[in-house]
Amino acid sequence: MIKAAEFVQDLNLVVLSNTTRETLSIDSADFNRPGMQFSGFYDYFAYERPQVIGKVEMTYLQDLDERKRAAMYEQYFAYEIPCVICCRGMRPPADLLEAARARDIPVYLTEEVTTVFSYRLVTYLNRKLAPHVVQHGVLVDVYGIGVLITGESGVGKSETALELIKRGHQLVADDAVDICRINDSRLIGTCPEMIRHLMEVRGIGLIDVRAIFGIGSVEPTKSIDLVIHLEQWIEGKEYDRLGLQEQHDMILGVKVPKQLIPVRPGRNLAIIIEVSARNLSLHRLGFNAAQELDRRLNNILSSGHGGLG
Repeated sequence: MIKAAEFVQDLNLVVLSNTTRETLSIDSADFNRPGMQFSGFYDYFAYERPQVIGKVEMTYLQDLDERKRAAMYEQYFAYEIPCVICCRGMRPPADLLEAARARDIPVYLTEEVTTVFSYRLVTYLNRKLAPHVVQHGVLVDVYGIGVLITGESGVGKSETALELIKRGHQLVADDAVDICRINDSRLIGTCPEMIRHLMEVRGIGLIDVRAIFGIGSVEPTKSIDLVIHLEQWIEGKEYDRLGLQEQHDMILGVKVPKQLIPVRPGRNLAIIIEVSARNLSLHRLGFNAAQELDRRLNNILSSGHGGLG
């Protein structure tokens, strides 16, 4: 379900015939061009999708006489259509609007050409209907890698992100990250509108990152490619020193690479995260430093040498 008012505003539509319903019953990220239905074919009618009328369909409608149009409307609007959208700024015949009002089906208008609007509509619906979750953390773009920094409250997530911003990287969201799954392997994170560009720094309070560091210091959305989990250093705990065992987080059913970073005085977390982002880029290109060391050791052992010297 999508709120009708949001649908109109987000897609910059003009309302030709409104609806008394607050929501549109749209459950699929697709649309239907009703040319075949206008000509009488209803065996395969995707009526549950937004109905997009382009130049071909509109020309066909205008060429029909009023009696045939009335019969066509009666059959077409008998289905539970969520909405009708006319493209290219073409206004439909007045009797179509009357038939739509009788069934409380909204009719909208866009100035965009049909192909451009159709692409934008599918992209919008994919995003709007995607599974969502709000997660506590900070999302930063580091060298083109979307890094989600997580950890207990007070561990230093915002301060680390602030240092990254100072070093030229971009903030996407602080404290609350709105995450949606746009396909089976890709997550997109953004910031709730209420706290966009804002960051909480203990001892200072709220700061506006864009106002302080400039427009280049923020980014509206970013894919989530890496999770960095910060935790206070625990004496005696064995931390991974080679990176042979890869860790992952499951977010909305998507496996995301994860690294656990222990926090203690003197560690420069911003530099560590920068290196982690660059290292992930190398992994995507097929290079893994830990596996390379393992290969070298195996070569030494297989050659019969007893040591590294």
